[in-house]
Amino acid sequence: MSAGKESSVIIDAVRSPIGLDKGKMTGMRPDNLLSQVLLGLLTRNQNMPFENIEDVIVGCAFPEGPQGMLIARSAALLAGIPQTAGAKVVNRFCGASMEAVHQADAAIRLSDCEVVIAGGVEDMLSIPADGFNPSFHPDLAEQNYYVPMGELAEHLAGNSGIGRDVQEEYAVNSHNKALDAWDNGYFNNEIIPVQYNNQIIARDEGPREPDRDYFSGASPSFLIDGTITSATSSPSAMGAAALLLTSESFAEANNLKPRARILSRAIAGVERDSEGDTPLPAISKALQRAGLSLDDIDVIELNEAYAAQALYFIMNGEFPFNKINLNGGSIALGNPLGASGARIMTTLLNVMDQQQARYGLAAMAIRGGQGIATIIERMSEEGE
Repeated sequence: MSAGKESSVIIDAVRSPIGLDKGKMTGMRPDNLLSQVLLGLLTRNQNMPFENIEDVIVGCAFPEGPQGMLIARSAALLAGIPQTAGAKVVNRFCGASMEAVHQADAAIRLSDCEVVIAGGVEDMLSIPADGFNPSFHPDLAEQNYYVPMGELAEHLAGNSGIGRDVQEEYAVNSHNKALDAWDNGYFNNEIIPVQYNNQIIARDEGPREPDRDYFSGASPSFLIDGTITSATSSPSAMGAAALLLTSESFAEANNLKPRARILSRAIAGVERDSEGDTPLPAISKALQRAGLSLDDIDVIELNEAYAAQALYFIMNGEFPFNKINLNGGSIALGNPLGASGARIMTTLLNVMDQQQARYGLAAMAIRGGQGIATIIERMSEEGE
């Protein structure tokens, strides 16, 4: 990034377990969920002077009902963040919490703030996918602006020859990678266990041993003769994530050990019918701004709304499968819209530690024809 005086650095990043419908987290208030994640972040970083937190920026795709009323502020107060810190909610649909990180990075680079918490929350288990009372503009409705992303993914799959068998294999791999990550403790450093109904929930509810009979027998979700099913789609979910960012000089002055620095960020829009392409121009911008090529990127976290969409993106961008979603993706874990951007960035940090990677990329397609991308550089431990 050319603007600003210095880089922002990520001190730490955490997330909640991701809950699914009829799971242990169903019915939990999203402000309570987010507050527990924020408290967990503070507890892990007690050497951080909390009075210096200047803003709490929270992404939420549908900020209404129990996740309305400026949930960033209410959750911050519940978590014990000093009342001197401001708070705001931002929305870029499923890119909302990555947008929150972008805004935190911008504020630090412009010296508006020195310490910011950025994250996201979404309760898709109690808030409908289009909100409680959506009102669609008739002109945009005629232009198919409000068509669900899944229907567009069906067209991408059909036009690109991405068959159901390939999608199912991709989904199976997502589950297997996530199960393997849990078995090997790869998620341990990013999870904040949460309490609800006298239970401690410490594991994602989504990953499961793939049932090939279920996969092959699932009915199409969007089109009668379609290829996308519930087995190859990310499930509706509930979750929260949060990152602690500071200026590099603040971290040095306060003996904080940053995990990574943000090198570049980008957004881009495309024609609505080309929604599967949306991460590509955003990634291109981010790479150019970071002075890197795709070959320089060691690991990639790509949000998996649908296997068809992820495959379309990977094939068109010629992205290497062996760098993408090494610990599984949203098809296995769940896709809590407003939290997903911060979630994949949190996972990216941990994958980079596990792989001792230098450069990492997080990218997402966003409903409505947008894409968002972030490139980070890991700040390795001495002697590594």
